[in-house]
Amino acid sequence: MITRKTAIIEVLRSHPLARDIFAKHGMGCIECMGATTETIENGANMHDIDLEALLKELNESYLGK
Repeated sequence: MITRKTAIIEVLRSHPLARDIFAKHGMGCIECMGATTETIENGANMHDIDLEALLKELNESYLGK
């Protein structure tokens, strides 16, 4: 399960659709240095993204729902 404390880079490496989901939610800097050290929560806060909506979509996609 992907949580608010999961590192962005971990999700990008393990989840093929994550890049598209992050971009859809406005997190365009997924290739920046921050992606290697930041959590999903930090990234969402920095970009004023609805964290719960992002996590829901990532997990639904990740779990195949």
